[in-house]
Amino acid sequence: MITERVLAEFKARTLTAQEAVRAVRSGDRVYIGSNCGQPITLCRALTERRHELSGVEIIHLIVFGETPHVAAGLAESFHHTGFFVGANTRAAVQEGRADYVPIFLSEIPALFKSGQCPLDIALVTVSPPDEHGFCSLGISVDIGLAACKSAKHIIAEVNPNMPRTLGEGFLHISEIDAFVPTETPMLEHVAGEIDEISEAIGQHIARLIDDGDTLQTGIGKIPSAVLNALVDKQDLGVHTEMFSDALVEAIRRGNINCRKKSLHPNRVISTFCIGTRACYETIDNNPFFHFAPTEYVNDPFVIAQNDRMIAINGALEVDLTGQVVSDSIGHKPYSGIGGQVDFIRGASRSKGGKPIIALPSTAKGGTLSRIVVRVAPGAGVVTSRGDVHYVVTEFGVAYLHGKSIRERALSLIRIAHPDFRDQLLAEAKEIGLIPAEQPSVQPEYPHERVREVESKDGKAILLRPIRPTDDQLLRRHFYSLSPESVQRRFNRMVRTLTAGTVRDLVNPDYKSHMAMVAVLQEGEAETMLATARYYVNEANNTAELAMAVLDDWQNRGLGRQLLRSLIEHAQQTRVSALLAYVRPDNIGMVHLLQTCGVPMEERLEEGMRLFTLWLRPARTPLSESDADPSLPLSRSSP
Repeated sequence: MITERVLAEFKARTLTAQEAVRAVRSGDRVYIGSNCGQPITLCRALTERRHELSGVEIIHLIVFGETPHVAAGLAESFHHTGFFVGANTRAAVQEGRADYVPIFLSEIPALFKSGQCPLDIALVTVSPPDEHGFCSLGISVDIGLAACKSAKHIIAEVNPNMPRTLGEGFLHISEIDAFVPTETPMLEHVAGEIDEISEAIGQHIARLIDDGDTLQTGIGKIPSAVLNALVDKQDLGVHTEMFSDALVEAIRRGNINCRKKSLHPNRVISTFCIGTRACYETIDNNPFFHFAPTEYVNDPFVIAQNDRMIAINGALEVDLTGQVVSDSIGHKPYSGIGGQVDFIRGASRSKGGKPIIALPSTAKGGTLSRIVVRVAPGAGVVTSRGDVHYVVTEFGVAYLHGKSIRERALSLIRIAHPDFRDQLLAEAKEIGLIPAEQPSVQPEYPHERVREVESKDGKAILLRPIRPTDDQLLRRHFYSLSPESVQRRFNRMVRTLTAGTVRDLVNPDYKSHMAMVAVLQEGEAETMLATARYYVNEANNTAELAMAVLDDWQNRGLGRQLLRSLIEHAQQTRVSALLAYVRPDNIGMVHLLQTCGVPMEERLEEGMRLFTLWLRPARTPLSESDADPSLPLSRSSP
């Protein structure tokens, strides 16, 4: 219960909004509390003084309420400078009537504290004082605490609807110069309906998240889709600059409990919240949520102390080298840098961390590709290509870190919208990002064939269709095979793989030529353990099978898993039969084919055992001529 002393001190400095904003003088720089913590009543009262004031600079992050101070007719009275561009200030910024400051969210407080951006007045919304005289900045601690600590004069709109959030976002009434009581409903934000594209992106990202990881995500359709896709995950933690209702729902489901965090366990760490009343009621006076200023929450060195930090951020476009444009469309500012780079760099330095950029593959109703050969003239590259690790669209995941420009371009084209892939490939060839010899058609990647399996000795192995960027993995795989395995694979001794052969092998069309690989992932390191492929003879709709497994990984079940994937794909694409020529001494492969679970015929031909795996009824038996001798890599090994 509030004490009489605190109540008396509070009442002594209680004013009307009109009285309180009289402290603002011409030429002052005024900070306005941001996001959904905007002090609406004070903003309106300040705007009412427009005829009395001139040259007042108003600064803030994005705000979700009214912004009358950016109206064209008020340019003499107010000038807006934004650290983030929202829908309600975008026109003013793009028309040159307001300014935008591109800066990392973690570094804005230092502008206030150092005096580089001195503040005269801070207008904020706070919760009513507690019995000790402390008011909470509630859902908008962010840069507001530093603004209040640096401003000469603080005016606080005191609103019982503002949640009292716990952590470091408190001001004592002795620090506040004027109080303006109000009961205005808090601003709310409802994320848009999750569409199919956002849902697909969310599913791809969810596969990158493991039990016990710590998350940073934002608001909007894609973050909501990611959180909705985590229904099977456990013991997740949160260290994020902001969150909304979707995160609260994931906590309610039990997916997030923060128990396994390496930094601040058992607490959600955040700096502001944008949501609905239900969300605000959940965080009110709730010790599970710890709010702190951006100079701490967004500090990359602090973020990196969270092991297995997963940072998920959006983008407007990504070029084929990995440059990420996030705050402008061409020369026109559109949003802001915000905390993207803070968290991308923090996650990249986290033990087991994963920095992720997520975006739909197209814009403007599918008429523009967001994966581009070159960024638009004037566009701001927020995250450099040296910082980028994962890029995700609805068509998959591209991992870029440590990859060459060629590998990056091919990976990004693979997750671009199919309508733009061939065009992107042609332009990339034209400017030399990709060799001219690269096949000109980019087929649809069969994501449905990607799955994780466990080897007989308990190791997690990823089975997936081969990719154009697997050339180095395939080379290392081939040169790691023993001479005996090579002999069984090709039925002759092959000592080298030419560049042209490798290029053909990693560029199947996934129809007439299908290839699956088994990959062991240890951190970001990959080892190709096994390959399996088939080539279709269109004359009779049969396909010749070829397999190879590293010697140390033979007899561990990889061949069976790959063969099962190939059979399923062949059946789906209506291939009638798989043919496999096997050396008589290749006992492992013989056993695998004899127990593969589909109808089978076996006979000897020229000293080889020919296995025919029937995938659907055929009218006539196959003969030796049914195997196309021109197909490369046409013999099997275990």
